[in-house]
Amino acid sequence: MNNVNYIKIENGKYYFKLEDILKKKNISINKLMRDTNTDFKVIKKLMTGDLARIDITVLARMCDYLECDITDIFEYKRD
Repeated sequence: MNNVNYIKIENGKYYFKLEDILKKKNISINKLMRDTNTDFKVIKKLMTGDLARIDITVLARMCDYLECDITDIFEYKRD
């Protein structure tokens, strides 16, 4: 998990791991954009954690495409 960003919120941290999974699977952001029909800005926000809401439809597309679970893309851990 070298390419994991996190954001501290209240009593825990959100870990954003999309960049890590893309590197492991050797998938570029451009390929992910094209193959999942997802906007570049949305993907970057899922990578950095710079977001206020998460679209569950986008997450479902990502999970299906990457053959992973939501917790492989991001997760919350209490302190």
